[in-house]
Amino acid sequence: MKYKCIIFDCDGVLVDSELITAKVLVAMGKDLGLHIDLDFVTNEFLGKSLNDIMQYLDVLVEGHLPANFELEYRKKTYKAFKNEIQPIEGIHSVIENLEVPFCVASSGPLEKIRANLTTTGLIDKFEGRIFSCYEIQSWKPNPDIFLHAAKNMGFRPEECAVVEDSEVGVQAALAGGFDVFLYSKNGHEYPNDLEVASVFQEMSDLEMLLSQS
Repeated sequence: MKYKCIIFDCDGVLVDSELITAKVLVAMGKDLGLHIDLDFVTNEFLGKSLNDIMQYLDVLVEGHLPANFELEYRKKTYKAFKNEIQPIEGIHSVIENLEVPFCVASSGPLEKIRANLTTTGLIDKFEGRIFSCYEIQSWKPNPDIFLHAAKNMGFRPEECAVVEDSEVGVQAALAGGFDVFLYSKNGHEYPNDLEVASVFQEMSDLEMLLSQS
């Protein structure tokens, strides 16, 4: 394998959180009189920061989002994560078999990343190697979070592979000069012009794809 470091996104790559998040957003949207469904939320918001999502919803709502929207969203999602979240199928095996350093770089707050990795039994694998966009106040599709992670891990972008599942995440990694492996679970459609190293639908395939690179 040519890569010296693997950088994982968190939501949708390590932990199966995105359907949970989508359900919360649909319910909160309905409370505000918005007719949005799971397909809409998944297609429009996958991989985007909460700030971007709130700006989008603010335009749709008559008036503005309630001042406590973010606080309520965090409360509802954290409760749902604690009760429902699972690791992505096959990710434990992938992590255990990696022979190079790895880390996680996510748009979520540090406490959310840590909580979800703890619930899914992954925290011990990533302790001391968790990087959050909130730490540097820069969000995908800007490449800064991946550059920050690579620098702290001691590697150049060209020495790293990024594992992502969202268009904005892929854009961020490509902009930083990283090779990207796109986890396309559930047949989610992506633009054809994303110049990724590989697209895969089963996490169990990642180990082979990395070894062949």
